[in-house]
Amino acid sequence: MTKRIAVIGAGTIGASWAACFLARGFTVAAYEPSPAGEKFVRSFVDNAWGALEKLGLVTAEADKTRLEFFSDPAAAARGAHFIQESGPEREDLKIELLATLDAAVPAEVVIASSSSGLLISRVSVECQHPQRCVIGHPFNPPHLIPLVEVVGGAKTSPAAIETAMDFYRKAGKHPIHIKKEVPAHVANRLQAALWREAIHLVNEGVVSVADVDAAIAYGPGLRWALMGPHLTFHLAGGEGGMAHFMDHLAEANQSWMDDLGSPKLTKDVQKKIIDGVAEEAGKRTIADLRAWRDRKLIEILKVSGTP
Repeated sequence: MTKRIAVIGAGTIGASWAACFLARGFTVAAYEPSPAGEKFVRSFVDNAWGALEKLGLVTAEADKTRLEFFSDPAAAARGAHFIQESGPEREDLKIELLATLDAAVPAEVVIASSSSGLLISRVSVECQHPQRCVIGHPFNPPHLIPLVEVVGGAKTSPAAIETAMDFYRKAGKHPIHIKKEVPAHVANRLQAALWREAIHLVNEGVVSVADVDAAIAYGPGLRWALMGPHLTFHLAGGEGGMAHFMDHLAEANQSWMDDLGSPKLTKDVQKKIIDGVAEEAGKRTIADLRAWRDRKLIEILKVSGTP
């Protein structure tokens, strides 16, 4: 029997999840309160399908029409083998939504929240079965980016973590287990650390918005498409690897870390960034940039062999 996955909240992230799950041969039951929700989800899946085929992510069992739409979250959740919640990033709304889902399905069904920064211990606080609740945070767009961060809460069971990790692997993703709850999990914290320094450098007049973006896109970003900072520096150490790197460059790197900025996103700083991005984007619309990004992501994923 084809497994049924509930996608609760089918905006940009949820619709992308729906495309991912359908491509792997699952049946998807989607809920989205927006009046245009069903049209949006079906259109998103249609538009994403070609990219998924190019990446070889569409299985022989896949059928993009195996998508059902519901106007009630509990109805969408009933009969699901796994629930992916992608509602608004507000703790109060997620607490209410997860409690509704928790009451609708058997205790063994894992409920995963796509939350980009909230703690599952908090958003599952009113659930009768918090042991089955996890964070399953994807990166946008989920149907293309392999990473999923899996985070348990204070009451999450090891079995729920294992189930979620196994499910995401079967869905063609690369899940990582975050062992301790922290706001924004791991990847967003790393992004925030880099962006903080990028804002500092722009605000101090060191570099323009466009050039700080170029410094990443045409430099370390190319290496980061293949490996993270630790393996990157391991290679930088030559035949001696990370040990040699630490011997020769730890002191220099510490001095750079100590000199990093801590800017505040005041209105003036926000305006500098907004104006700089507008200049960098030029006449390219959001739709233009999104289409260009996705085309390039597909090329990178094909070359790098991921997912």
